[in-house]
Amino acid sequence: MTESPGLLGLDQAELDSCVACALCLPHCPTYRVTGADTHSPRGRIALMQVVDEGIAPLTDEIVEAFDSCIQCRACETACPGDVPFGHLLEATKEFVETTRGKAPWWLKLGLRGLTRPTLLRIGSSCLAVAQRLRLVPSRRLGLPQRLPVRRRALRATGDDVWLFTGCVMDAWQRDIHLATQEVIEATGTTVRPSGDATPCCGALHTHAGLGDEARRLATRVMSALNGDNAILVNSAGCGAALKDYGRLLDSDEARAFSARVFDIHEWLADRIDEIDAIPTEPAIAERVAVVDPCHLRHVQGSHMAVRKVLEPFVSEIVELDDEGMCCGAGGAYSLVQRQLALDVRDRKTEVINRS
Repeated sequence: MTESPGLLGLDQAELDSCVACALCLPHCPTYRVTGADTHSPRGRIALMQVVDEGIAPLTDEIVEAFDSCIQCRACETACPGDVPFGHLLEATKEFVETTRGKAPWWLKLGLRGLTRPTLLRIGSSCLAVAQRLRLVPSRRLGLPQRLPVRRRALRATGDDVWLFTGCVMDAWQRDIHLATQEVIEATGTTVRPSGDATPCCGALHTHAGLGDEARRLATRVMSALNGDNAILVNSAGCGAALKDYGRLLDSDEARAFSARVFDIHEWLADRIDEIDAIPTEPAIAERVAVVDPCHLRHVQGSHMAVRKVLEPFVSEIVELDDEGMCCGAGGAYSLVQRQLALDVRDRKTEVINRS
């Protein structure tokens, strides 16, 4: 007899797979700075269980425990039982948003703006001008120090691979897309940037509990990036989201799409010898510390490819002694949970400084 789903509609077997062993605690950034069990993966799963079973009501305090999670998923790397914490939390947050509408209005408005490329570029350029006039507190708002007023155009050189350009990356860091395309082409591969046809991957919508919008965006992205050629991504969060479309949409088409997605380093690692410009001596005569994006290390599991790509170009790669601890950014997390984000960031900068 199949057990009926509880209030949150979570998979009972996945919930029960957590045995509260506490091996995740040292790897959880919010637990490390607060010491509160409700700010740990173990504690949050316990709260999911009591709410799902109707033992406790979904109070504001319980919702806060869920919202305080950065969703870095370092706990999954540490967990010997392979508890799918990230998916459990995403489903929980979608239930909370559907029934209680807890996401701030300004966050929903901002996420809507991410799906409108022209509006995003115009708004970003206006923000860049305001920065230069010192009208916005960039540091307090967590903005890059100097947003671009103008952006060089991305142009297709062929159809060997797609380059997923996304939303904020394209508006704020187009130079990284241009550099990525240049490196890809150095292997003899032609590139087609996805452009406005793929305005947003939906990752931030999923994290905020806006599941219907995330699925709509996923369907739109899949339609735009048709064919069977590889899809390369230089944003760890976007890459993790695209690789998760198979689970998000639960269709064979989506699973086939996700199988075509590669982080740029993951793809380059097998082709690094094809680049003509590799120097005989390291091009950067200094030690380089690698800070792994959480969604590259803990979700995609592709972080070692970064080292392989870097090796020919640097004299020494320095590994941080924190096992990939989160930096606190977490997409929109640093806006909605500012103090926790700052506390987590401070721990990360301490690690970097002593390395």
